[in-house]
This record gives sequence, C-alpha cells and structure tokens, in this order.
Amino acid sequence: MKRRHFLQFTGSALTAIGISQLDIIQQGNKYTKALAQNKGRKLALLVGINNYSADIGALRGCVNDVLLQKQLLTYRFGFNPQDILTLTDSQATRQGILTAFEEHLIKQAKPGDTVVFHFSGHGGQVEDPDKDSPDGLNSTLIPIDSQSNSSGGVVQDIMGHTLFLLMYALKTDNVTVVLDSCHSGGAKRGNFVVRSRNSSKKLQISPNEIEYQRSLLKRLNLSPQEFIRLRRQNIAKGVVIASAKREQLAVDASFDDFSAGAFTYLFTQYLWQQPENASVKRILVDVSRSTDIYSDTKGYNQIPEIELNTKQPNPPLYFTPFNTNYAEAVVTKINGNQVDLWLGGVDSESLAAFEKDAVFTVADGGGKGLVKLESRQGLVGKGRLIKAAQLKPGTLLQERIRGIPANLKLNIGLDDALDGNTLTEAKQAFQAINRVSALPLRLQEVQYIFGAMTSARHGDFQKRRISNLPPAGSYGLFLATLDEIVPKSFGDSGETVTAAIKRLTPKFKSLLAARIVKQMLGNTNTSKIKVTASMNIAGSQKVIAETFPVRGLKKGANQTAPVKPTVITENGIPKLPIGTQVAFQIENLESVPLYISILVIDAAGDMAVIFPNDWGVSDDAALLSAGEKRIIPSQEDGFKLTVGEPFGMTEALILASTSPLRTSLKALKEIARSRGINKRAFGTTEDEFLDVTDKLLSDLDTATRGGLNVEGVELPAGVRGVDTNKLAAMGIRFSVAL
Repeated sequence: MKRRHFLQFTGSALTAIGISQLDIIQQGNKYTKALAQNKGRKLALLVGINNYSADIGALRGCVNDVLLQKQLLTYRFGFNPQDILTLTDSQATRQGILTAFEEHLIKQAKPGDTVVFHFSGHGGQVEDPDKDSPDGLNSTLIPIDSQSNSSGGVVQDIMGHTLFLLMYALKTDNVTVVLDSCHSGGAKRGNFVVRSRNSSKKLQISPNEIEYQRSLLKRLNLSPQEFIRLRRQNIAKGVVIASAKREQLAVDASFDDFSAGAFTYLFTQYLWQQPENASVKRILVDVSRSTDIYSDTKGYNQIPEIELNTKQPNPPLYFTPFNTNYAEAVVTKINGNQVDLWLGGVDSESLAAFEKDAVFTVADGGGKGLVKLESRQGLVGKGRLIKAAQLKPGTLLQERIRGIPANLKLNIGLDDALDGNTLTEAKQAFQAINRVSALPLRLQEVQYIFGAMTSARHGDFQKRRISNLPPAGSYGLFLATLDEIVPKSFGDSGETVTAAIKRLTPKFKSLLAARIVKQMLGNTNTSKIKVTASMNIAGSQKVIAETFPVRGLKKGANQTAPVKPTVITENGIPKLPIGTQVAFQIENLESVPLYISILVIDAAGDMAVIFPNDWGVSDDAALLSAGEKRIIPSQEDGFKLTVGEPFGMTEALILASTSPLRTSLKALKEIARSRGINKRAFGTTEDEFLDVTDKLLSDLDTATRGGLNVEGVELPAGVRGVDTNKLAAMGIRFSVAL
C-alpha cells in the first residue's frame, strides 16, 4: 500500500523506540529556547535543474523542489523572500552556482547568521586524486552545462571537495546543506527517474575545478595537506542532509499532477505538519521513516542521511526556531475574496481530495474563517473566502473538509517493455474498464504498472530470491519501480495481454477501492476527533502499534506514553510472522458516542472486515460509548484474528465517526447474510470491496453535508465531503513475514 504522512504512523514507527506523537510535539521547547536570541539574517541559495541535455537525462521535479523549499523557508522559518536566491535550469551553470554561493552566501553571511544551500538535480562521481573513499571516487553535483561522459571522460561537475571549501569559507557556523541527488545507478526505474548520471566510465574532473579549489585554498590560507586532513575528519561545518545513502537511489517522483524529489516533498510536507521546530536528528529520524515507507511501497530504497559538525550536539533544523500551528495551506496572495494558496502541507496520498471544493479553516481563527478551494495546479491553489476572516499573506490554513471525487480513478502505467502491437492491444483492453486509466510512464502519478515478466526481470527476481515468482512471459502488475510484483496478479506464460487485463479487471476494482480508502487516511493528521487505537498481541498488553488524531489529542491532554512494543520492527514498521494472533484496542475520549469500523487491506489489495462483526444485532453494535475502551475481538466474540498470507505490507484502517455509517453497515450485513455469517470477521470480493467503500464515502458525505447547512458551505454533487470534525480515519501498517 502507498505511504501516508509520517504522523499517521508515528505510533507504529516511534512506539518501537518508546516515543509518542505527543513527545514529538513537546520536545520542541528546549530547542526553541536554545536559539531564542538568534536574531541574525537568514540567507538561502536554492538550485534546481530539470532541463539537462539528453545524454545526461532530463528531470521533472527539481524546479518544484526549489519552490517547495522557498515557500517553507518563507512561511515556516521566517526567511525574507529577498534573501532567498534561486537558480533554476539555464541559470544553474557551474559558474553561476559557484558565483551565487560566493556573492549571496559567503560575502553576505556574518557570524550568527543562518545559511541554507539546497541542490536538486543529478549527482555524479569522479576519480578523486586523493582517494578519500575506499572506491577512490568523490561525489559531485552536476550543473546544467556539465559535459556528458562521452567527451573524453572529463566533466564540468562541482566536486564534494569544492562544496567543503565553500562551506568552510562561510563566516557563520549555522549552515545547512540539503542535497536531493544521488551519485550512481542513474536510469529510469518504472515511473521514476534516478537523480544521477548513468555512466559505467571512470570520469575525470575538469582542470577548471581543480584550479578553483586551489584558489579557494589560497584565499582561506589552507595548505593542501590541511585540506585533506579536515575533510577526512568531518564536514566543514554545520549540517549536511543527503536525500539517500551513498549506495541508494534519490528519485524524481510523480505526485498526482506534478513531479518533485521524493525526499524534498516528504521532508517539506512533514515540516508543515509540525507546530514547533525540533532537533535536526529527531526530524531526520521521522522523515527517514516517511521516505522508507514511501519508497518501500513503490519498490525501491531511499533513506536520508545526516552529518553534523556543530557546537550544539543536536541543533534545531535550519538553526531556526518556530512556534506556530499545523497547516495544510498558507495564504500567499489576496484580492478581495479571491485567495492564492500554497498547499505544501497536504499529504501526498490525499492530493486527489484537494483538486477543488475542499474547505480550509483559518488555523488560529477559532473556526471563524473558511476558504473554499476552487482549483489546484501542482501545489498552487486558487480559493474563495466564504466566511469572514482577516486574511493576509502568511495566514495558515487547516483542513476542514476534503472533497473526494465521486469518479476517482485508478491510474495504471504501461510498461516500457511492451512492444508496439502489445501496447496497442493493452490500451484497447483498458478502454473497456470503468474508472481505470492506462497511462504512459513518467508523465504523472500511477498506482501500479501493468507489464510483462520478461526473462531479464525473471532472472533478477530469482537472484533476489523472491518467493512465489510468476513464470517468464506472463503479464501482471508491478509496483511503480517495476522492482516488486503485486501478489496474485500474474497469470500463465501463454496468456495474451487482452486476456490478462480481462482477468485483472476484478483486481483493479479492489485496488481502486484501496485508493479511495487512502484519500481518507491523511485525515489522521487533521481530524479533531478524540480517539486512540492500538493493535496488540492478543491476550497480552504487548503493543504492536498505535495511532491517534494528533489534533484531536493535543498537547496538555492527559495522555500517557505508549508501551514500548516487543515485536520485531524494521525501520519502525512491525513485522508479524504468519500465525500471530492480534487484537485491536479502541478508546473513545469524546463526550459523545462514536461509530467504529475496522477494515484490513493486505498486500494484494484485498479487504477483510474486522468490526463490526455481530451481524444479527442493531446498528448500535458498532457504537462505542463516550469514555468506553473496547478490545476487538473480545473473548465473547468467539473468534480470533490470526495473521496470514499474502506476505508484504498490510494496513488496518480504523474509522471513528460521530455519525452512523448506516448505508455501508447495511451492505456489510447483506454480505454476511448471503454467506450465512452471524458473528465473525470476513473477507470481501473485489466487487464487494468497491461497493462497501463507495457506500462508506456516501455515509461520510451525508454527515458532512448535514453539518455544512449551518455554515453556508455548499458541496457539488460530484464530490464526497469528509469533515475533520466528524471523522477520524487512522491507519496501522505492518509487514507479514515468515
């Protein structure tokens, strides 16, 4: 399943080390105090390059990365826009980057000032004359005018050694460098493009670069020997954040209708969701789990790294405190009742629910100001003020209602390996399937890829010892990098492409239903409902994972830290062996009853209904009274929940609603009755999954519209509204293992 914003899984991820969501919120104060006296200037140089030459390879998301960082620095960290210099595409030549670093940062920064340098683009490697690393290579940043690797093996890159000297030359120690690039493995990976030069050659750096280093050494009064000693000891100063480990990939990713660096988007979106700044190490732990969750569900590995050389052992990110509100959006411009918005805080999995008709409330307005979204392109939104409030650029907005399209589609990418005739047949077959779009790769976000198990891929999967491997020549579904397969989606090797797509049609319905469910799940970060949920080892107090709406249970509530789980975790995600018996614990901390539903979606996209599970009683069986705590299943229920196949990531969805979910409950009762089930959990077919999901959204939409009548907000017929005051949709993610 695809990732959601980290806070949704904070219980799942951080419980493993005994840290709760509330701990994260509360720890910011001491870091804020540490830099409370820092009134220095804040300078930033942001570089993003998309339009590389064909032999290096164009990217799509690097210029957007610059905008992501600029808006974050301006509206979250208080940078003056005039002190943020951006270089994109043709501006980002080697000389342009070096000159901007010297003129904008080195010459202007004074002791105590704050400096940020961000680079998004291709990275590379060149031979290092001093062989600092065992492989004898030094990582590089590739400017727009770097020569290709076919020109005699000499390239016009900016070496890591040069970046060290530029950082060393800064008069302030409050320096942060963010590098969203990698240095090997460059190529296309399914729907992603790797941000590195694709070369098997050992490349040489240009003489101009070596001469520039010599000039910097002379100006800094450093000998070559001292330079080597310093850089082998540590980074020059401050903090360096790399978007991936040295051996991993940093990718250009598609998010709905725009592209960005997977790391930069997840990193900046996470920070919009923090009410206070925290230590850079704490933030990178959190973001590492975010990127790991995202990359794992797409079929690749990307975990950011951090290096520090600071007087403070663990300074706040960007050496800049802030104390503000959670935010999905910020006002950037106002003209009468027309409002321009930046939606940098919207969860990547929920973007389809913010195309139009979503409603935001002013973060500190006590619910008095409402802005309705009228359009969105990328993360730039156009809205209309529909309820009086004093707005100005910089006003923070929080989600009140998300508008999930009634005709939401599943996007399936078409494998590049399909030949012309096969591709034509595939397109024709997909045209007959309702609410499924077949798309070329790397133009927009796709949830899965339809493709062939080629002999080469089959051999690669065998080397990786992938179990239950389908035969070579078969057709089925891959994750978005083509490096992982969707369980139970491949047929026989002799199957035609048309027959394969027809066979997969029911599977597409369940995957579409799962995508609809995910449009609700980002609500965990924004819901105001006071409820907690945990998954435990059955019959014990051993916590596997827990979750709750962060804004519902605010700092100061009488909450205790979670019990540290004893189950095995990998990057904070619990690994549960086949046969593990589990139970859910739900606690209603509201003053009103809540209607509860628990669904589980496995790695193949199939759904099971866990609660309600007594199909012979009234709707009140799904009701959790105010203040009540319930174990599901209880001993009285007469059944147990046991972890089973398929292997891979599985997700439990816990819904807590202030309004009854009558239509969906009726549909579930009819399914149970048709199977003769009286009191237990059960799985659904693909058609049933989609039908139940649609009815569930209808229930939530009915409750949302009823509340809006009082506030004068209207939603059109083609949108399903989900109100943060009426629903909490919480997710607990775990891996099914041997």
